[in-house]
Amino acid sequence: MAKVVVGMSGGVDSSVAAYLMKQAGHEVFGLFMKNWHDESVTISDECPWVEDSNDALIVAQQLGIPFQTIDLSAEYKERIVDYMFAEYEAGRTPNPDVLCNREIKFDVFLEKALELGADFVTTGHYCQKSEMIDENGNKVYQLLAGKDGNKDQSYFLCQVNQEQLAKALFPIGALTKPEVRVIAEEIGLATADKKDSQGLCFVGKVRLPDFLQQKLSPKKGHVILIEDNSQFKDFQKDLINPYYNDPSADLALLSRSYEFSESDGKIIGDHNGAHFYTIGQRKGLGIGGFEKPLFVIHTDTKTNSVYVGHSDEHPGLYRPALFIPTEDIHWIREDLRLEAGQTASYQLRIRYRQPLEEALLIQKENGLYIIFKNFQRGIAKGQFAAWYQNGELIGSGVIN
Repeated sequence: MAKVVVGMSGGVDSSVAAYLMKQAGHEVFGLFMKNWHDESVTISDECPWVEDSNDALIVAQQLGIPFQTIDLSAEYKERIVDYMFAEYEAGRTPNPDVLCNREIKFDVFLEKALELGADFVTTGHYCQKSEMIDENGNKVYQLLAGKDGNKDQSYFLCQVNQEQLAKALFPIGALTKPEVRVIAEEIGLATADKKDSQGLCFVGKVRLPDFLQQKLSPKKGHVILIEDNSQFKDFQKDLINPYYNDPSADLALLSRSYEFSESDGKIIGDHNGAHFYTIGQRKGLGIGGFEKPLFVIHTDTKTNSVYVGHSDEHPGLYRPALFIPTEDIHWIREDLRLEAGQTASYQLRIRYRQPLEEALLIQKENGLYIIFKNFQRGIAKGQFAAWYQNGELIGSGVIN
């Protein structure tokens, strides 16, 4: 029997995770993380963390396990919120859920759990863990996709390391969401019918644009329409990437993000700040009168310009490759780390629930180049790219 601390969020997933740990005979302790109480930013008219904390407490009482709330709001503000604002202000697109797992759940929270004497921490993530022995006789932990393909959350854990995986348990990863609901209903858990949380990780019911606008000052700038121009002439998204597996390809050229100046297009309106927009965004521009919808294809926070193209067929939305600097590369499977000059084929995604895409990883001294078999839509700086092999998440990195 092990002592297990369960991160109870007040939702059905972590509730069932706690139940399964107790059923397995472990000594279970419920811990709720309070990660926000900054009154300078309005989250919503409600107080979601109080409601969630109460739900977690009720479930803990139903299960007969000890329960405690810990305040990690200072760490959350410093490591997640401040970082997120800085990234958006610089025109990048961070993923707060990935950061939340890396910086809070499997760092600060894990440390608190170990201080309480825990052998493991348990979360309600839809992913799985396995272990193997490598060719050198060392134990290696594997992060695997969850059974429920519609809910697989392994991507959100793409920045965890071997030490963290060694202490982690994911009891609902082998279940589907409907199966989790059935378990909760059968044992009468208070959260059985509770809807999945929406909004920022641990912050609550708030739309990201509304949240950002409370900290980042509005700043009027131009929206510029870019027609299909010459810089896209070799990049035809309807074709398989001709540079995939091409040893003569100019990697730096292929992986660059598109850049424009106002002289490349025509001004069609104004916006309230380039830092409020991201590549691939359609809503929020407030500009009508065009036959096809407009999509953001580039932002420039230095000139405070937002560049758009007609429809999601615009070639400016699609890129053949991306680049991750050396300092931003992370390998969960350290034994598979590429050295300079090495290449490997993996399946890759750049956002949650995106279908896995075939890609070639090419390691150079300055970083990792990733060439896709097919052109990819909406690649933005700051996103996390994660690569898989046979359902196992091997590594990840921050796109430059």
